[in-house]
Amino acid sequence: MSSLDWLVLLGTLGGIVAYGVYRTRGRQDMATYLRGGYQEKWHTIGLSVMATQASAVTFLSTPGQAYQDGMGFVQFYFGLPLAMIVLSVAFIPRYFQLRVYTAYEFLESRFDRKTRQLAAFLFLLLRGLSAGITIYAPAIILSSVLGWPLRLTCLCMGAMVILYTVAGGTRAVSQTQKHQMVVMLGGMVVAFIVIVMRLPATVSLRNAFHIAGTLGKLNVIDFSADPSRRYTLWSGLLGGFFLATAYFGTDQSQVQRYLAGQSITQSRLGLLFNGLVKVPMQFLVLLVGVMVFVFYQFNLPPIFFNQPELARVYRTPHAAHAAALERDHQAAFGRKRAEIERLDAALNRHDEESIAAAEKAVRASEADSASIRAEMRQVLATALPHPATKDADYVFLSFVMHNLPRGIVGLLLAVIFCAAMSAVASELSSLASTTVIDFYRRSLCKNASDAHYVRAARWFTAGWGILALLFATFASLLDNLIQAVNILGSLFYGTVLGIFAVAFFLRRVQGTAVFLAALLSEALVLFLFLRTNVSFLWYNVVGCAAVMLISATATKLPGLCTPRSPG
Repeated sequence: MSSLDWLVLLGTLGGIVAYGVYRTRGRQDMATYLRGGYQEKWHTIGLSVMATQASAVTFLSTPGQAYQDGMGFVQFYFGLPLAMIVLSVAFIPRYFQLRVYTAYEFLESRFDRKTRQLAAFLFLLLRGLSAGITIYAPAIILSSVLGWPLRLTCLCMGAMVILYTVAGGTRAVSQTQKHQMVVMLGGMVVAFIVIVMRLPATVSLRNAFHIAGTLGKLNVIDFSADPSRRYTLWSGLLGGFFLATAYFGTDQSQVQRYLAGQSITQSRLGLLFNGLVKVPMQFLVLLVGVMVFVFYQFNLPPIFFNQPELARVYRTPHAAHAAALERDHQAAFGRKRAEIERLDAALNRHDEESIAAAEKAVRASEADSASIRAEMRQVLATALPHPATKDADYVFLSFVMHNLPRGIVGLLLAVIFCAAMSAVASELSSLASTTVIDFYRRSLCKNASDAHYVRAARWFTAGWGILALLFATFASLLDNLIQAVNILGSLFYGTVLGIFAVAFFLRRVQGTAVFLAALLSEALVLFLFLRTNVSFLWYNVVGCAAVMLISATATKLPGLCTPRSPG
């Protein structure tokens, strides 16, 4: 990177962290450290909620997914706006009425301690693993840029986040996140504009979209009812609604963001703001990936975007085969570019017959290029031990590093690191809060002072950060990071949401019934994951529905509907 890129990157990150530490300086009590002191306004809440979800995985992996599979992933978020309305009506008033530190405190007031701690344990399991992925994703970038070992990069970046999260708690997280979110959104808008400007002069934005559509990258809506298809309108509306309700309503990393609101109204406005802006934001991030795809129709893309992995092949006996495929790839690109240019010319002439013929030729050329890339992945699989044959997560990084002007590279790296810092900080803060409130104070150390619990929260924040770093340093590149995070969440969110749904809507069900129902439902979800091809979005529906159905049925059995005893 250039000196200007380093200046932009370090200046942005350092300025945001310094601001967060400055705003949270001074002595803090437990309410301020864990809940933010009920000081945040709706715009801070809304941006903080968005920043918590929009990890570096979003900006690293989502453009690559759009590059390979098109815009269909946006359907994943279609249920989110409705979920924000439900949470504003049903969840937020109850949380504020009880003045809870964590979402799981509410479950004990409704059921019993074991149900509360089961839900809290599932959250700790899920979020503890996710924090490792959240650190690992941007570490790929920095290690690639600097040539550092990946594990060392994870440790350096994670240590920086742990430092300011331990120091400032929830309020430091919220104060930094609102600025990080502005950098993220601004950076992606700049990226889109720069990509369009770097297209050939004859290629209008309209023509660029037509080319993307010809090659299947603009198919936003899939009406298929096949449950094995990952992203469809129905899985997005129904499965996405359940996942968003569970994530924003029961995941402490999100609940903690709006529990810091000045009032119920401020928290509601913050969630509704997220519901209005989140889908357009994801659409923009995916659209950037599509425009990167169009850019590479006129500029030779790598045959495999994970260049360090490809370089390993050239140190094996398969190097000659790889070199031959590289030559075939270049020749196929030349043929495809000629067809793309014919299509662009036909579009400018509005010649429908020529457009149709050119579209057919472009699709055939793309199929040839795709077969060559697939053969190269097979070479990697044969030549290397433990190969990373998926390169979607490297698409956007490769484009940024090799094709954008100085200064913009630093800005877009700052986008990814801001996202990483905000998401990891939220996760560590929420993990510490849940550990202190739902386990340490509830069962291990019940009558300590406020200062003692603040110290304990700082230690638990650091402890969870270390565990996340250990997981990140031993993680390997998954099929697609954004999907890995969402699949991991879907294994647990449906069950936790089911517990809360029973608490809100099935008043006759008591703790033992819902506790057993949650265990059985989680076993069912894990069975679907391990033994079937059902899309992960349906796990949330199945988990939630199973908890409600099994607990309602179990309540009719003798001994499971007796009132809970206190304590």
